[in-house]
Amino acid sequence: MSKQSTILVTGVNGQVGFELTRTLQGLGRVVTLDRQSLDLSDFDNIRSVVRELRPSLIVNPAAYTAVDKAESEIDAAMRLNAGAPRILAEEAAKSGATLIHFSTDYVFDGTKDAPYVEEDAANPQNVYGESKLAGEKAIVASGCAHLILRTSWVYGRRGKNFLLTMLKLGAERPELRVVADQIGAPTWSNTIATTTAHIVAQGLASNSANWWAERSGIYHLTSAGQTSWHGFAQAIFDIAMGDEGPKLSPIASIDYPVPAKRPRNSRMSSQKLTDTFGLQMPVWEDALRLCMAD
Repeated sequence: MSKQSTILVTGVNGQVGFELTRTLQGLGRVVTLDRQSLDLSDFDNIRSVVRELRPSLIVNPAAYTAVDKAESEIDAAMRLNAGAPRILAEEAAKSGATLIHFSTDYVFDGTKDAPYVEEDAANPQNVYGESKLAGEKAIVASGCAHLILRTSWVYGRRGKNFLLTMLKLGAERPELRVVADQIGAPTWSNTIATTTAHIVAQGLASNSANWWAERSGIYHLTSAGQTSWHGFAQAIFDIAMGDEGPKLSPIASIDYPVPAKRPRNSRMSSQKLTDTFGLQMPVWEDALRLCMAD
């Protein structure tokens, strides 16, 4: 991939896509497309846009992310999370482009006692996880050079996410009940985008035509450390409100019923990513402080 290469970024109004439009600047001709410019539910539109732009790199953070709605909107979730990545991968394979795609901890069932590694068997427990796993498999099957970056508990200063929900509820209510028996690593959207840009920069700096192909595969990309949703909420209010924050009561998952089952253990080891690209993930508390100071 030369320095004049075109980098196509989808879903630029989403949490990760918004950050990628900034972190990828200077690494090539960055073309950022929103839903109006690239309708990922329209497979013919995907093909025509990719063939017109002829990108050397496609970065796809766009996804159907309404986890609970996916239980009743199965076709929509599958089309965006499995069908669209398949078409992008097929086009990448035909043109020799590389595809960077983002996936999720929800491909696992959460029953493991230790952090998941890339070789662990996937066993999604909800439609969202099933659709994301189907997308992963389609990309691998296409034969294109690819990086599939699984992340977890994504938050940021825009969009819909746990951080913004807690700040809103914390300003409205004196007491909140938050699930305490699901464990994972909150991961800032900027951390994901910055890490992705570092990887892209390494690819640009290499003189190997096979650099991407040699590194193709699945990688876990999450903040270091772990906490529960309750612990995440407590950290948010400690930073934002200090002693003025709401009282937090820990509850079990069973006491907060939702349509989609969540994994109890969402911890994933990012060691493979560190070993391959030399990138160390920040501790989640440090990233949260940076995000909230931004």
